[in-house]
Amino acid sequence: MTIALAGAILGFLRFNFNPATIFLGDCGSLFIGFMLSALALQGAQKAPTIIAVAIPVVSFGLPILETALSVARRFISGRPVFTADREHIHHKLLQMGLSHRQVVIVLYAVSALFALLSLFLLWPTGSSLGLVLAVVGTGVWLGVQHLGYLEFGELRRVAQRTIEQRQIVINNLAIRRATEELKVARDYDQVCRILTAAFGTNDFDWFELNIRAMPGDRSDLGLIHVLPDNHFRFTWIKPGVSSQRHGVAAWTVNLELVTTTNRRRGSMSIYRLYTQRDLQLDVNLLTSVFPVALANALDRVFAGAVEILPNPDEPRGLAAVRI
Repeated sequence: MTIALAGAILGFLRFNFNPATIFLGDCGSLFIGFMLSALALQGAQKAPTIIAVAIPVVSFGLPILETALSVARRFISGRPVFTADREHIHHKLLQMGLSHRQVVIVLYAVSALFALLSLFLLWPTGSSLGLVLAVVGTGVWLGVQHLGYLEFGELRRVAQRTIEQRQIVINNLAIRRATEELKVARDYDQVCRILTAAFGTNDFDWFELNIRAMPGDRSDLGLIHVLPDNHFRFTWIKPGVSSQRHGVAAWTVNLELVTTTNRRRGSMSIYRLYTQRDLQLDVNLLTSVFPVALANALDRVFAGAVEILPNPDEPRGLAAVRI
């Protein structure tokens, strides 16, 4: 029966090879699939269970891989499993620049390789099964990576983040600890120390704290720099980062500092140089409780009156504060 099926398929293949003049419909493809499954079950009665399962799985490796990839991709991306798309293996090969004929030949070669590997399992030994599965697994992994599916790139990112989870926890705890300490901070120097400690060990490279001076503010800061629009500025730079930051490629998180009483206390800009390494910090911690705690701390520090006087000895655009 196997020989008869093979002969019929080979005769059909003569007219089905690219450019094809005849195609399998549902009846033809489902019939061939049914026959191959029945023959695999029939042969399974004469072999150990693990070998009986491994032989058809390896020999049908390409259609099984295609189906598994399609289901996994759609599940990961949140789409219905039975939704059609143009991200199947042959679509990916076409997008890589191969012609239809080249894609057909490549898929024939992959199927032949799977079939050849399954032949090694007909005479199983202690190491043949492990070797075949290792070769198949390595080939599938490299092939999927080369096809460039975005969904599996996201899985790789999750796996990498899991490996680096300890450092992420350390950085997150630094921000959480700073948030709690800011709630009880009472002077400007303490606020600066808290911020420096929080960002000194994480993945950001520098930050600028611009504090808005409001009527009735006071300060025990002595002499500090003030911008022309009555904003105090505190800048921290990570050791090893150049102080010449103008024109440097970096991305920014800008936090508006608003107190619980809706008083705007300025802003905080946090910078990170562009790098291939992922940010090992939950940005949500910076955008939720942290800016409110910082704004409240600054509001407590600057409660009172402050007199801002021009200072001719300072560079243009700066002023001195005298208590």
